Amino acid sequence: MSTTVAPQAPVKPRRFEALNALMRSATFDIGVLILLFWVVCALFGHWLVPHDPYASDPLNSLVAPSGDHWFGTDQLGRDVFARVIVGSRDILTIAPLATLLGTAAGTAIGLVVGYFDGWVDAVIGRVIDAMLALPLVIVALRAPAAGGARNTTVILVIGLTFAPITARTVRAAVLSERHLDYVLAAQLRGENAVYIMFAEILPNVLPPIIVEATVRLGYAIFAVATLSFLGFGIQPPSADWGLALSESYTLMAGGAWWTVVFDAAAIASLVIAVNLVADAVQGVLDR
Repeated sequence: MSTTVAPQAPVKPRRFEALNALMRSATFDIGVLILLFWVVCALFGHWLVPHDPYASDPLNSLVAPSGDHWFGTDQLGRDVFARVIVGSRDILTIAPLATLLGTAAGTAIGLVVGYFDGWVDAVIGRVIDAMLALPLVIVALRAPAAGGARNTTVILVIGLTFAPITARTVRAAVLSERHLDYVLAAQLRGENAVYIMFAEILPNVLPPIIVEATVRLGYAIFAVATLSFLGFGIQPPSADWGLALSESYTLMAGGAWWTVVFDAAAIASLVIAVNLVADAVQGVLDR
């Protein structure tokens, strides 16, 4: 008597399970929708706005929100709605690049420190501690004197400030992996340290790196806006939100609230969106 064994369903790869879990997360969906909105504004803002965001009109300065100017006008008569939409471009260029730089540099440092441990960990660890002790604003104060107040300088300042934080996260993950069997097997095969770190260990410590990168992106957005507000970041004539707040916050006392509220709301919405995505990613990876 023969028996028929039903074929087993193929096991779905874990990465697809994680992706499906993210797609089912309302937190992730809301965050992504807000991010996509601002990305579209950054890419096509000049074609979406009814007014030139850089055109001054002194006769219509500080006009309250109306049908013609949805968010009102600023002290130079420029349309605030157009400037909010177009102002997303610089921050959505600089913040991701700074995050990418910080994540890449921090990952490389963390892999080296975690894999070699010993005196390498002791020496580089002290350097990382010293870098962590320097506030972002203090670094930003000195950076323009060396490289000028340019977007590239802002990217370098934020990226290099975030690198030690990412390095600590990656180091902790590598320390828990470097004595596992697959690493020992690679060492017995005679693989060099670079191959083991980047081909063997790195794929297994990607989850915390992904979470760290998404969290750092939210901080980078806030950091770009903060530096622009303080005058060390994006420079005029950009419509950057932080720069707009710096130019207009004193007008609040005179009742021109619209020159500040909409730019502040844009910054808040973008930071919240990134944090929603980061929370969703961390929740799925933890499970």
